[in-house]
Amino acid sequence: MRQKPTVLAREIVASSRLFRVEEVQLRFSNGVERTYERLVGRGAGYGAVMIVAMIDEDHALLVEEYCGGTDEYEVSLPKGLIEPGEDVLAAADRELKEEAGYGARQLEHITELSLSPGYMSQKIQVVLATDLYEERLEGDEPEPMRVDKVNLRELSSLAQNEQFSEGRALAALYLVRDLLTQRGAFTA
Repeated sequence: MRQKPTVLAREIVASSRLFRVEEVQLRFSNGVERTYERLVGRGAGYGAVMIVAMIDEDHALLVEEYCGGTDEYEVSLPKGLIEPGEDVLAAADRELKEEAGYGARQLEHITELSLSPGYMSQKIQVVLATDLYEERLEGDEPEPMRVDKVNLRELSSLAQNEQFSEGRALAALYLVRDLLTQRGAFTA
């Protein structure tokens, strides 16, 4: 296993309500020094969840919301921040109720994904939700989210949808499809 570089200095060089930009000066084991910048979250960093909620044996729920990063309405999986003191599965169930209007009787942590590890420290927990039932909680969304669904057999066409661009969501859907196929719960 490679030796991690030595941190020579760290400094927050920019800050906003949501993010901080940290400059990190590093020395690698071969003596080369570099300065990296990375986006770090504010606060204690409890993490986030992304939910693959299976409405039936073939279809996962999608939600449509305005995305500030792309300045577009996009469809993706329900997701959100984990609140202080909340575990991953409770956060997944809460976010699913807030964003899609469903709860889940079965929740399973699948994996952890990053978005851009070269520049961001944030990671997201992927949760599979099954045995859904209707229940809505009020969330922090500024407007109601439209709920849609995707057939796990048609993920390649989802990737061509102009309103769908989140790579983590696509990875999560493929992972769940493969997992359900292995378990015999889904036949591709």
